[in-house]
Amino acid sequence: MLEPRIDKVTVHIGTGESGQRLVNAETILGEITSRSPVRSIAKKTLPGFGIKKKEPIGCRVTLRGRDAEEFLKVALEVAGSALRRSSFDDTGNFSFGVEEHTDFPGMKYEPDIGIFGMDVSVALKRPGYRVARRRVARAKMASTHRVTREDAVEYVKNKYGVDIVEAA
Repeated sequence: MLEPRIDKVTVHIGTGESGQRLVNAETILGEITSRSPVRSIAKKTLPGFGIKKKEPIGCRVTLRGRDAEEFLKVALEVAGSALRRSSFDDTGNFSFGVEEHTDFPGMKYEPDIGIFGMDVSVALKRPGYRVARRRVARAKMASTHRVTREDAVEYVKNKYGVDIVEAA
């Protein structure tokens, strides 16, 4: 029961604008994950970046279960064999970036689409964590059952063979 497991993997491509570039990003994300992406909406207006409130500016896909594990294996290989310790938060979640979508197997560069980078965020949990979130018969989660930064680092090292590098 203390072995961490992947709750979900969220893959996000931020384009900063709507239009054809966003449609291209959705196509790429759909091909990589085999899922249909959902658009991300701007929460506020940023005139310096040309972003208006409620305008679509990116897309994301959430993967769970076996799909999440398979995608994470490939994404960690593409991103390199090392993650920074600062990529892990206090609750055991971690994030990393992939610079180019063309690094994924089977993806080629197409001049009319361009190159997109993406953010990959991974949420870890332990079995039984639903007790703290459910509506009926909710109970407090013991502090020993929460996933910590060190638990997440050990899990990623052992399961995926990733080196953890101290931030410079």
